[in-house]
Amino acid sequence: MNRRHEDDPVLITEAQVSFDEEFAARKRRYSVIMACRIPCLLLAGVFGIWFNLPLVAVLFIVLSVPLPWVAVLIANDRLPQKAGKVNRYRSDRKALPEVSEAQIIEAAEVLDARSHRTDGPRQEQQDGPDHEPPRTEQAPPRTGTDG
Repeated sequence: MNRRHEDDPVLITEAQVSFDEEFAARKRRYSVIMACRIPCLLLAGVFGIWFNLPLVAVLFIVLSVPLPWVAVLIANDRLPQKAGKVNRYRSDRKALPEVSEAQIIEAAEVLDARSHRTDGPRQEQQDGPDHEPPRTEQAPPRTGTDG
């Protein structure tokens, strides 16, 4: 019989990421997206003031406007679930091997074997007014002081 020892480590492959790790990843994504907004605004200033290209500056400003909204949407999205292998029917697989008759245990055989072990027929429970519950052996009462 192949039994696992208690000291062997347990491998958990289906476990999800802990809440703390997921929250840290979501904060990191939010910070990265919001950090992209700062260079967009700086580039808008550089192209608008130094190079005198207002259309490029407006383009960078328009690009930076939806970034907070996108950052919140992406940060609030949970991490994707791990892809699990779906067990589908495949006709090329072999069927389970047949079980020989010697390995099948019939319920009637088990019940017959139990009935032969009893001393006699079972007695019906007596629920009359004179019926007392079965007595069990009790320890003698304690006498003296605890000490």
